Amino acid sequence: MAEHSENSYKAVVIDLFDTLVSWNPAGLPLVEWRGRPIRSTMPLLFPTLEAALGARFDRDRFMAVHESVYREIFAQRLKHDAVETTCFQRFALTLEMLGLEDGEVAPLAEKLRQIHMARVREVTAAPAARIDAMKKIAAHVRVGLISNFDDSETGHLIMHDTGIRDLFEAIVISADTGWRKPNPLIFRRLLEAMSLEPADILFVGDTPHDDVLGSKRVGMHSAWIQSRGREFPADVPAPDITISDLSELPATLGL
Repeated sequence: MAEHSENSYKAVVIDLFDTLVSWNPAGLPLVEWRGRPIRSTMPLLFPTLEAALGARFDRDRFMAVHESVYREIFAQRLKHDAVETTCFQRFALTLEMLGLEDGEVAPLAEKLRQIHMARVREVTAAPAARIDAMKKIAAHVRVGLISNFDDSETGHLIMHDTGIRDLFEAIVISADTGWRKPNPLIFRRLLEAMSLEPADILFVGDTPHDDVLGSKRVGMHSAWIQSRGREFPADVPAPDITISDLSELPATLGL
């Protein structure tokens, strides 16, 4: 583990999910899909779909089409340019593939987005130790955030729910930019917002590809959160710092 003094960086920029906040899938309803139970917001969406579509609504067909749309989105995210498709767009694409009329798609997709994201927000929280860590860090250096998250409104609401939103000088969410980490463009958006050079920043995240590789591509330093005993992949540049939780970072930086 590399150690740095508190003056080594002008800013610490962090990831959101599994870095500052964690979400609990056990808080989602159970639904049986293709012979196995899964945690999903789907049961929360069904009443709205049934009310809007009546006899046209088929649960299994909706789930199958939505899964195919999500798989295509996931594959697109893995490509070099790592573009973002929002939650609203995902539901709209699903409804279009199900044959809904143009005038039906947008209002129903928005209702589904709201229902889905309300539960995601409900099961997401920041542990107290991570909140305390960010307060310590923000007392010494500037702080920012970059998140791969497909809903802007909910991303910002989750940040407000932490109670420390005001500590952050800049918050960049992929749904706002159209790009996802590790695309350099999303990191450059943060650099522009904070008027900093890449070498001024320590970027902290839990994903080797998105967070470590992405930040190093633009010249930032990186700290990797090694949770659940994971091994760091050999084909990604090594992080400058390795910790097991964000709560360890102030001590690691000598703050």
